[in-house]
Order: sequence, then C-alpha cells, then structure tokens
Amino acid sequence: MNSVRRALLMAACAGMALLCQSGSSLAQDHSTHQLPPDARRHSHESAGLGTVGQPARGGNIDLTTYLTTWNFSNLPSGEREKFYRETPLSEGRLMREYRFYMVNKEIEIAPGVVFPAWTYNGQVPGPTIRATFGDRIRIRFLNQGDRPHTIHFHGFHPEEMDGSDPSQFVLPGEEFVYEFDADPVGVHLYHCHSLPLTQHIHKGLYGVYIVDPKVPRAPARELIMMMNGFDTNFDEENEVYAVNTFAFYYVHHPIQVRKDEMVRIYLVNILEFDMINSFHVHAHFFNEFRTGTLSVPTNYTDTVALAQAERSILEMKFRYPGEFMFHAHKTEFAEKGWHGMFQVTE
Repeated sequence: MNSVRRALLMAACAGMALLCQSGSSLAQDHSTHQLPPDARRHSHESAGLGTVGQPARGGNIDLTTYLTTWNFSNLPSGEREKFYRETPLSEGRLMREYRFYMVNKEIEIAPGVVFPAWTYNGQVPGPTIRATFGDRIRIRFLNQGDRPHTIHFHGFHPEEMDGSDPSQFVLPGEEFVYEFDADPVGVHLYHCHSLPLTQHIHKGLYGVYIVDPKVPRAPARELIMMMNGFDTNFDEENEVYAVNTFAFYYVHHPIQVRKDEMVRIYLVNILEFDMINSFHVHAHFFNEFRTGTLSVPTNYTDTVALAQAERSILEMKFRYPGEFMFHAHKTEFAEKGWHGMFQVTE
C-alpha cells in the first residue's frame, strides 16, 4: 500500500466505530455523553477504518518514542536521574532503581476523545522497565491518587513484594519500596492489583517489564507493544481498542523498519472485558517466543492470539519494501482502533 492509498484510507473513514457515547467525557460518574460535534460529523460521513485528525491534547506520551523507550531513556540525563539510576553490584549485576508515582490524569485515546485514566508516572502504558537476568530491581512507589493502589509484577519475588493482598495496598499519600531480583528471562508485565481489579487495570495502571538473558539476544530493532482498550461509557464493554493506547496511531504514523532488518516485538495483552486479543501482520511471518522464556521459537506464523496477561516475543524480517498492515485479527477490534502500519524501506 503506497502513501496515496494510505491517505485515502485515512481520509475516507472518519469516526469509524468510535461511536462511544461518552468519548469526550472527563467525568467519572459513569454518565453517558456524546462525542464532540466534529467527531460525530465525521462518523456520519463514512464507516471505514481510521480516524480523522491527530492527537490534540498531548498529555500522554509520544507513541513513536514509546516503542523504543525503556528505563526512562527518552528523558535527558538530568531529568532521567530523578526517575532511574544504575549502581554496579558484585558479579556484573546492577542495582536498577526506579521512582514511580500514581496520578489520576485525563488522556486522549482518539482525536478529541478523552479518558479519565489512572496512570503510572502520568502515562498509559506506564514506563517500560528493563533489566538483565539477576539484576536487583528497586522501585519507590508513591501513591498520589485518591484510593489505594499497588504494583504487581509477573515474575519471581518474595510474598511481601507481591502487591496483591489488601494489607499491601498503598494508601493515598503513602510510599512503598518494591525490591526483588530480575527473574525469569522473558517479556512480562506489571499492573495494579488493588480491588476491584478490573477497574484498576482498565483505567490504565499497567506496563511492560522485560528481563534480558545474560547472553544478549541478537541485535534487532526492538519495539514495545501493549495491546489495550477503553470502556468510554463504563458499561464493561470496550468502545476503543489500540496498541499503545491511541486508536489508529500507527496508521497515521507508520513504524519505520528496514528490509531484511531483524525486528523484535515485545507484545503484551492487557485488554480488559474481552477474553482474547490477537496480532496479525500482513504478507510476512514471524517466530514467536511465548513469554520469551525459551531461546528457541515456539511457533512460526503470521497471527498470534493472547488472553489477558499473556505475552510473546515476536521476531521477523520483512522481505519486501512497502507499507504492510498489522492489526488485531478480531475485526471489531481492528475497526475500533487496533490497527497500524509498518513502513519498510530498502
């Protein structure tokens, strides 16, 4: 698909299935609201794929930068040191120290559609944490919200670091320090485990946690992809679906890769209210390393299905230059935002 065809795709389809009645609501009273007039106008013009317009408010994260950001590497050095630092330990290990805070924040999830999110460090998904197997991880977590929150990590850790028991909930204004070793190797996730769990996850309290093997994987262009969705009218059904939060973002901003370059995707599903999510790439296949814990692939395919909290590392090389779609192979999800493009150059 060339750039003209992509422009036609985006221009021909306006509000698609973003008929989420409370899309512009900033309230948390679960009342029903309409989309902004401009979005409603576009939705009547066409029923195709895509949205009209670009992110207007900012206030979340640059989703092109997010793809390749971990351990706050997007921040300048002086600012980064406020949230992350490394200290050498014995036997080549590192102490990796992070500062996380929880804050309520309105984020844009489609052009003109704002969602009242709960966030780690003001963004959804939260910052990506990355360590080498055996490193020590220490996270100072400050709850600046209005109700109890936690951080629960998938991986090995002591019981008191689990963040799942009510006795471990961090009250508003309080701080807790999580500390454990990075283990096992793979792509994992973290999320709030306060109750009701569906609400705390759906509202945005989650992120990616990567543990690299001591012997590094082969060089690759590495990309972080969190499959998520949003219930904009609070009826426990999603109206907007996405990879990395903003509907159709990677249609408007295709992911740049090179022909024959190794591309490694850290794919995590955190979708609430739907049992299964999926990832499909057009015209190419990938090796799947389920959970990333093994050094040999567990599948060779062009489509993978994941339940909530399941994740995989996908490795692929594009044989041909051009623009290739990737999207959920549940067509409802694709038509409501979970749809993007790879731009492959020579």
